[in-house]
Amino acid sequence: MYQDAIVEEIHKIREEYSRLFNHDLKAIFADLQKQQAESGREVVNLSRKRGITTRWSGRARDIGEDANNIVPPGKLLLERDPSLTNNLET
Repeated sequence: MYQDAIVEEIHKIREEYSRLFNHDLKAIFADLQKQQAESGREVVNLSRKRGITTRWSGRARDIGEDANNIVPPGKLLLERDPSLTNNLET
């Protein structure tokens, strides 16, 4: 099996870092947060904002202010031909 030297080095560094904290994930996480705070760099949150659930997909979508501009497809048809309302099931 092929062994990549760079991947092996990363594994070694990760293992040494984990060993410093006795493999305690909470301690590792706290250290990473401390390093992040001390770095002075801007932290960007890339998680999706809670969106709306669309009636067509049933999935949440992040559409923001565009939600006000959404017109259900059936409404457009009814605006063009009001006689279609007689054919709609209630």
